[in-house]
Amino acid sequence: MASGLCDSCARLFREFADLLRRVWGELEHKIKDVFREIGRCTCCRITPERRKAHDLPSLHLMHDNETQLLNQETLQALNRLAASEDSHLQMTAAVYYLHLSHHLKSPLPDAFMEPLMALLLSADLDVQKTVSLSLVNLLVKNNVCKELVIEMGMLVPILELFQSGDPTAQCHSCACVAMLASSESNRDALMVDGIIPLLALAKSYDPKVQQNATWALLHLTQSDWSTRILCQAGGVPVLVLLLQSSDSEVQFYSCSALCNIAATEEHHQKLLSVGGQYLSKSLLTLMSSSVLKNSAQACRCLQILSNHVLIQEQLTEFDCVLPLKALLKTSTPEWIESGLALLSTLSAHPPNNDILVGEGLLEEIGELLHHPRSTSAIITHCCKIVTDLCSSCMGEQVVMESLCLSGLLRALLSPSQSDELLLHVTSCLNHLMTCDALKSKLSATVTPEHISGLVKLSGQIRNPQLSYSCAAIISKLEMTEKTAQLLKPHYITMSKYLLVFLKKKDVKFQQLGIATIFNLKKDGDFSSLVANSELEVELWKVHTQTEETRQLLQMIQPLSPCSVNPELSQNKW
Repeated sequence: MASGLCDSCARLFREFADLLRRVWGELEHKIKDVFREIGRCTCCRITPERRKAHDLPSLHLMHDNETQLLNQETLQALNRLAASEDSHLQMTAAVYYLHLSHHLKSPLPDAFMEPLMALLLSADLDVQKTVSLSLVNLLVKNNVCKELVIEMGMLVPILELFQSGDPTAQCHSCACVAMLASSESNRDALMVDGIIPLLALAKSYDPKVQQNATWALLHLTQSDWSTRILCQAGGVPVLVLLLQSSDSEVQFYSCSALCNIAATEEHHQKLLSVGGQYLSKSLLTLMSSSVLKNSAQACRCLQILSNHVLIQEQLTEFDCVLPLKALLKTSTPEWIESGLALLSTLSAHPPNNDILVGEGLLEEIGELLHHPRSTSAIITHCCKIVTDLCSSCMGEQVVMESLCLSGLLRALLSPSQSDELLLHVTSCLNHLMTCDALKSKLSATVTPEHISGLVKLSGQIRNPQLSYSCAAIISKLEMTEKTAQLLKPHYITMSKYLLVFLKKKDVKFQQLGIATIFNLKKDGDFSSLVANSELEVELWKVHTQTEETRQLLQMIQPLSPCSVNPELSQNKW
């Protein structure tokens, strides 16, 4: 086939091809000479150790097949590389462990821990950093036994990394210690040499080092003994200072650690003596955090400490209500519960109640009682707070105007409530009915469903206290025409549980039965039902027994207080 080129162009292409062949031949000859000379140099010869480095299946880094990652050949290569004095070879093994820590799903065989230990003892800091990160990953995924790490002596080189001055090495070693401290059996070993360096690193300027050190300190507060040692070593001021950290995780870890410390009363004096009011101020500041888990944790810590009058006074002085109300408005039940727990403790202290009512907290409680996702813990706290705050000067009126009463009645009808929760709800309603205005409002508010529920619970026998609480509410209802109409369908059922009450030896139940009968007899239909019934017979028995007891008591000369209690006589003199 013709090329289509003229003679001149064809000649030029042939000359160019000949030139290219000559140049390439010369270049090839020079390349061979260079590599021949390089090959004669000892630095490029493959030693047995380097051959083992090549033997380490580098292709395994392309996949995560555990059978290939953990075979005997690999173990032998890792042992040789880790024992080498060549830092490059050690790094090869360290990188292999790092890859392994990311892909391993089953426990690491104990035999593979020996090279790991040797690499931690390396003189090369980069090798130590790489292998310590591998160990963190393996500990986090529970691929290695924490107790075995301690038994093999790995804690010593890990703690030595604290002194390295390298933030990355310190960060990895702190994370290792934190994971090891999560095992109770390891804490004793960690406390001996680790506590002081950890406290020092918790004050590091590097946020990751500070974060991991505080994380480790948190784990050390999970047993009484290690908590005591931590406090003796000066851990409390450090943790309180960390509440002001700019890192939200450090704030959370330090606050959680302080919660654990505060759970034991013997440490309260140390906590309260830190810089006067510094602790309560710091916790209140954290309560206002935009990070809600930190706010809730600070609230929990204050709640534990707020049994102390000093803390209560500081909380009201520094206006704790605003962050409390913010917590109550969140959508996370656990955080709402933290806020309510603190509020419940504060409301149990009568001097606080007027302040709490004045700040509108009863209105918040009413809304929570109406919230469809309120938990049993939330409703229980609400009942206690309403009971406490209702005793204040303004409390009764605010309960009347708020959603608290209707919220309690709503909780009464919930089909999923436990007996324990129903007892809290009915006890609160019973307490509210000691106020005439609230009794009138409740009597006018109850529905047939409420009455049916109260009557049913009054007659159950599995929980006497719940039975008593429900019957007490019925006994206090104002017998208006509307109330009588609501109760009429239940008169026979009520007569049965009232008969049981009168037969009980517990005077409290007998008195409640009598009070209920007295109230119900205001309706002629109930009086007709009781007439000549077993209930009336039992009522006369109680009357007779009471009269006999009264007459017997009159036969005994009344005893003076001093003869009943001789200590009164001694004190008098």
